[in-house]
Amino acid sequence: MNIILVSEKLPKARTITLGWSHVIASGALILTLVILLAGALNYGILRFAAELHIPYVKDVLVSIQQQQHQKTQSYLQDNLNAMAVRLGQMQAQLLRLDTLGERLAKLAGFKPQELMFNEIPGRGGAASSIPSQNLSLGDFTRQIDLLTRQLEDRGDKLGLLESMYTLESARKKLTPTKLPVDGGWYSSNFGWRIDPFTGQRAFHEGIDFMAEEGTPIYAAAAGVVVYSEFHPQYGNMIEVDHGNDLISRYAHASKRLVKIGDVVLRGSKIAEVGRTGRATGAHLHFEVRQRGAARNPAQFLQLPG
Repeated sequence: MNIILVSEKLPKARTITLGWSHVIASGALILTLVILLAGALNYGILRFAAELHIPYVKDVLVSIQQQQHQKTQSYLQDNLNAMAVRLGQMQAQLLRLDTLGERLAKLAGFKPQELMFNEIPGRGGAASSIPSQNLSLGDFTRQIDLLTRQLEDRGDKLGLLESMYTLESARKKLTPTKLPVDGGWYSSNFGWRIDPFTGQRAFHEGIDFMAEEGTPIYAAAAGVVVYSEFHPQYGNMIEVDHGNDLISRYAHASKRLVKIGDVVLRGSKIAEVGRTGRATGAHLHFEVRQRGAARNPAQFLQLPG
């Protein structure tokens, strides 16, 4: 492109040649100036809109502010809803922990009210010299996540502990550790002795409890009655199966109060002391057998529980 300049002050005409690079550069410069001018004008209008009292501009500003406020409120509400859900989950987990704690307290022999599960633990201390800091939304969310994981972990561990305690408690209830007669005393121990009928040395496979006839006989542990009949030597006899190949035997009773197949609890009355069968007087002959072999009942009766 050629541009010819003609002027009275010029001795002769001048010619300027412009290439495509000059044209593009000029266009870019003009576009830049237009953009800068538009930006300055927009800034001035927005900056001084309130002072200029231009209705249209004020409406635009109000609309923008409302949209921004709605976005902010929506963001806060979404976060509050999410935290409310997490809070509900934590409350459910805390209730589960309280229930587990009460059950464990009972299994361990404590009273739940002694551990004050329903009260907030006491906390306190002097104010720190280090300036306090407000929690940000991110810090608060991370704390909730950490607390949730800790609650889940504690709940799993307490659940496992409860299972172990329950199994141990069941094992104790199924082990013949309760005295079958209240106030009775041993008249013959487990082991070798002189037989009262033959005068010969014989092995006594149980313990004899002296008691008056009609004295209640209690199940030494929970179980199922597997024998309740008259035996030629043991007289009125009852056997209770406690599982784990353990059986307790109650002999010479005057009266049997349970039948085969009955489920008895630890301490349930199952018979009354008598002198039936091969007996010199009123007493209870008590045996504990494991896998069919006689065991010393004293070893079980001395166990805790």
